[in-house]
Amino acid sequence: MERRTVTIRNKAGIHCRPSSAIMTVAAKFSGHEFTAESKRGKVRLNSILDLLSMGLQKGDEVTIEVKGPNEKEACEKLAELFATEFDFV
Repeated sequence: MERRTVTIRNKAGIHCRPSSAIMTVAAKFSGHEFTAESKRGKVRLNSILDLLSMGLQKGDEVTIEVKGPNEKEACEKLAELFATEFDFV
């Protein structure tokens, strides 16, 4: 199991477009289990709706947990995306 805690930097939080980018990367790691936890709750990252239901805003901390054969690489990539300041308008 691999864990990373990051702070949301995107000024609009994790809305549809960032969620889509995050879930696209997660889908590349088949056979892995992903969870995200913040003060707003804990969800399994099975779908974009699970992620959106967290309502993550700028400044929120989120802990990503990954279990699977390439968990370190998967966790690093997802943590990077959660911490990205996207330029979506």
